[in-house]
Amino acid sequence: MSEKVKEDPVKLHKDANTLYETGKYKEAMEKFLQASELYRKANNFFDATSMLFKAGECAYMLKDHEKAVENFLKSAELSFNKGFDRFGVSALEYARDCYIALNDKKKVEELEKKIKEVKEKLEASF
Repeated sequence: MSEKVKEDPVKLHKDANTLYETGKYKEAMEKFLQASELYRKANNFFDATSMLFKAGECAYMLKDHEKAVENFLKSAELSFNKGFDRFGVSALEYARDCYIALNDKKKVEELEKKIKEVKEKLEASF
């Protein structure tokens, strides 16, 4: 096979947004996840977290709540590791909404506790 063409995360990001806007959520999710991986390799952690978040939104739109939770939690974890705490809280809130849709009350309670803790920590830092 010919040498692998270096993929451009910005192009993937734009292509994924276009697919998302036209309702092609499955294809968009795949591109968002690819872009996230490339951004992470380039140490662009903010865009990596936002691509995971967008992949979560795609899965949510497809009503694949398990996959959505997985993407939102990965986004939250990376966000908290890199100090994007407010973004991490948003990802946790979306994950909680997925657990609500899945009717998993135990997970909803766990996430609500974690969201509350993070918000209190953020408010204390002001």
